[in-house]
Amino acid sequence: MTEKILAVLVPWITGVIAHAGYAGVAVLMAIESACILLPSEVIMPFAGYLVYTGRFQLLWVATAGALGCNLGSAVAYWAGAWGGRPAIERYGRYILLNKHDLERATQFFARYGSITVFVGRLLPVIRTFIALPAGIARMPQGRFHLYTFLGSWPWCFALAYFGMRLGRAWDTDPRLKHALHRFDALILVACLLAFLWFVRTHWKNRIRTQAAA
Repeated sequence: MTEKILAVLVPWITGVIAHAGYAGVAVLMAIESACILLPSEVIMPFAGYLVYTGRFQLLWVATAGALGCNLGSAVAYWAGAWGGRPAIERYGRYILLNKHDLERATQFFARYGSITVFVGRLLPVIRTFIALPAGIARMPQGRFHLYTFLGSWPWCFALAYFGMRLGRAWDTDPRLKHALHRFDALILVACLLAFLWFVRTHWKNRIRTQAAA
């Protein structure tokens, strides 16, 4: 399934960048950061390949990507702040969330939000969704965007540098276009395990609460 999806996405992604230049890189990375699984592992390496051909400059490519991440993250942040929080307060009990969980998330992001956003932007899959809980927790927006940029820039630079170093292999060995994307599966498994742990512990707490009542 992943291979089929990539077979559709890769030509579209490369076409957008080839025609729109740096703006195309920024727009695609904005989409990726707005909770849409558009693989940066294809976007930035292809931009790096265009650095190899002489069309782009590596530092500008990384900067365009990081700015795009901030734009998309702003959308996800406000979706969490203005839509996600009220929804959880009203319907959270149906997905094992309550106001106490919101308060804990708010306190966590108040204390560890900077490092959480910074590290989250360096991890596949997680980087796509990190803005949503930051918005729900109402992390200070200035600090959120600062650490979003600081975490996104090295990620974009590393992937673009990888694409630049591939050079002509981008065209001669199609397997390289999918190599980095495979790492996403490991992150997805880790997220699934974390979700199962969350459900198990919250379900037990709900049973204890009902029994005590």
